Amino acid sequence: MQYTLGKEEKLKSKKLIDQLFAEGKHVKSFPLRLIYSPLNHDGEFPIKVGFSVPKRNVKLAVDRNRIKRLMREVYRKNKHLFLDNIENKYVNMFIYMAKEEIKYTDLELCLKKVSTKLITKIKEDEPSVLNSVLLNEMNNSEKHLTIKNNKKDI
Repeated sequence: MQYTLGKEEKLKSKKLIDQLFAEGKHVKSFPLRLIYSPLNHDGEFPIKVGFSVPKRNVKLAVDRNRIKRLMREVYRKNKHLFLDNIENKYVNMFIYMAKEEIKYTDLELCLKKVSTKLITKIKEDEPSVLNSVLLNEMNNSEKHLTIKNNKKDI
């Protein structure tokens, strides 16, 4: 397994982010909050991930950027905790909720707690997750078919 966090793994799509915040569920372990949703995306990796530090909590951009760098590094080193236990495609957003920066080791512990909580919650919701992914795929294929049919009519 490679310990990288490439461009394909990062959550950049505004459409996916909006859908994540609209439909997503969350898991918390202070100071991290993970919002996740089983959304079908085009990426080859099963998980797309984003990181956020609210301006309301951390005022200086320098500090926000450092915290985001730390969160990305902690995720990069421990992403095997997520990838080994998840079969479907997911979209995740990590949000830092504390007002001050914490140490790397503490942040790593929080991420590990969040990953175990996420996995247990996913295992509980497994049948409904599969149904929602299938419905999402069906809706996408229906939209694709109607677009193709509309183009043929024109």
